[in-house]
Amino acid sequence: MAGANGNLHSSMSLAALLFAFFTLLILPGTANAANSGITRHYKFDIGLKNVTRLCHTRSIVTVNGQFPGPRIVAREGDRVVVKVINHIKDNITIHWYTKILATYDPCYNSLTNHPKYVVTIQIYVENRHGIRQLQSGWADGPAYVTQCPIQTGQVYVYNFTITGQRGTLFWHAHISWLRATVYGPIIILPEHNVPYPFVKPHKEIPIIFGEWFNTDPEAIIKQALQTGGGPNVSDAYTINGLPGPLYNCSAKDTFRLKVKPGKTYLLRFINAALNDELFFSIANHTLTVVDADAVYVKPFNTTTLLITPGQTTNVLLHTKPYYPNANFLMAARPYVTGQGTFDNSTTAGILEYESPSDVTQNIKKLPLFKPTLPTLNDTSFATNFTKRFRSLASPQFPANVPKTVTHRFFFTVGLGTNPCPKNHTCQGPNGSMFAASVNNVSFALPTTALLQAHFLRQSYKVYTADFPYEPTSPFNYTGNPPNNTNVSNGTKLVVLPFNASVELVMQDTSILGAESHPLHLHGFNFFVLGMGFGNYNPSKDPAKFNLLDPVERNTIGVPAGGWVAIRFQADNPGVWFMHCHLEIHTSWGLKMAWAVLDGDLPNQKLSPPPSDLPKC
Repeated sequence: MAGANGNLHSSMSLAALLFAFFTLLILPGTANAANSGITRHYKFDIGLKNVTRLCHTRSIVTVNGQFPGPRIVAREGDRVVVKVINHIKDNITIHWYTKILATYDPCYNSLTNHPKYVVTIQIYVENRHGIRQLQSGWADGPAYVTQCPIQTGQVYVYNFTITGQRGTLFWHAHISWLRATVYGPIIILPEHNVPYPFVKPHKEIPIIFGEWFNTDPEAIIKQALQTGGGPNVSDAYTINGLPGPLYNCSAKDTFRLKVKPGKTYLLRFINAALNDELFFSIANHTLTVVDADAVYVKPFNTTTLLITPGQTTNVLLHTKPYYPNANFLMAARPYVTGQGTFDNSTTAGILEYESPSDVTQNIKKLPLFKPTLPTLNDTSFATNFTKRFRSLASPQFPANVPKTVTHRFFFTVGLGTNPCPKNHTCQGPNGSMFAASVNNVSFALPTTALLQAHFLRQSYKVYTADFPYEPTSPFNYTGNPPNNTNVSNGTKLVVLPFNASVELVMQDTSILGAESHPLHLHGFNFFVLGMGFGNYNPSKDPAKFNLLDPVERNTIGVPAGGWVAIRFQADNPGVWFMHCHLEIHTSWGLKMAWAVLDGDLPNQKLSPPPSDLPKC
């Protein structure tokens, strides 16, 4: 593939700053030199727009003036060409949920009106037959991990081919709290004449959960980090950017899903909320789950979904075979396990049936049925729902679980404190400052991108390679918390040899209260082997691991007061971020990174960085 464009090294050097905004658009797939699809053109303008919700108008960062941002729709085998223009004053990076390799394509220079480079993006991920190609992490997106932030005023055109994976993902800003408004869906359809492993839907609809703040989220997190206290919560949850009729001054801002009787709809759910896991239900309707994090799963029926920030879930909605003479509320509200404040409200949309031609009905006078959602702290439902996910584990879609383990890790995840600085008044527990950690290490972002320091072997004063494999001071993790709740602070990485088989157990702690943590791993999918409550028992719990058809995901909730075990193959060289997808916990330091070394073969090595890599 590099040969078609000349030397791979020079091709990569021309990719430059393009890696970050490329992430707005990229989809997972297996690289294929042949392009059997069509070319789709997009233009993305990153700018400010005045948006009004709940009778409050404020200027928010948007893509193309849309909130949520535009959807990227492509079919496997399609080529996508996108011109991206950044008009905002803030630095920004964008993360998606896949891995890429970029090569320079001189054939598409005519698409630009400026002396910038155009990149042909060819994507390499594990296909459904277990074949995996070399990946590059330069475009992963998290600020100061794989890149320095993108400066304002830059323009790029991206060109890439999509092959090998089908499902729903999403793109979002990955710096500070900008993803409060900078997010949108990524929809990958199968190739023509390649069916879904379920009934063909009549229509497909993305449904994105988010949060609306009447004030600037950037000001909220800035204040929280300065005072050491918890942040102000959102003023509403949203469905496709709309709070719905249960909020004051919001009846007109209601998402309405119009359906026909006797049809099957594929609903593509995305939780882009900053800080809340959400329950969701449609009154008097059953949903069939068929996909999670862009991986097909064994179908199962449910009346209620639970979806954490960072997760996607595809479901089939089978409408009633007749016109029901009613409307149905579809509602989402939080699943809450922590002790802090939260947005205790409910967002709602309305499911409306198209009336027959011989029926004249005032839709506003139809009865409106309401769903029954689990209680806010229904951990029993959350656990049982999560355990129902299973991989298809079929010949066409196998579950390639690592059967042997070369590296085992035990990570505690939870909250803690930092001492209040001298001559300051802090609003955290007992006058301290809130913090969060993995193995009691609260991750401090460097001022230089970790991936660049790793590649150049210039880690001195950037990071250390001594992240603990297990807690340095074991305690009763889910029992009475220790008297000292302070965390350590540092930029520590785990270094793995290429192709290591990793088993990781993540254990919630009761320090400052047990709480669920949706952990997201960049650069890899992983298999969820098992979960439980209390302290993980390494002598007994592994016997209960599911190694046959565990679900394959990129984000999983660590149960409140419990643990989860995952496995993944570290066959993607680079530096890969892992963090809680509750944005406040990430801001407090519940994050870490894995550095995966090069392998011996040429296609097992991290490609050189682009020559105009963003400078910090």
